[in-house]
Amino acid sequence: MLTTTLSDFRKDIKTYLDNVTKNFETLIINRGKDSGVVIMSLDEYNSLSATHHELSSKKNEQRLDSAISRFNKNDSFQKDLLD
Repeated sequence: MLTTTLSDFRKDIKTYLDNVTKNFETLIINRGKDSGVVIMSLDEYNSLSATHHELSSKKNEQRLDSAISRFNKNDSFQKDLLD
């Protein structure tokens, strides 16, 4: 995670944005006391949104937890895909 001030961000915006997109960094721009902005890559945002969606329903969260638990106990099986 990178942090910077707004004035430093303005001076070197391209480098900061390259670090965010190429290195999957999250950038926090401080804008004063208790204020700031977070910048992340579109891929990171989409991943975060998908995870949020999957965990937004209690039923989905329970199914995922159950599947992880079965996998960790080696209580899973493999299926062949149809052609």
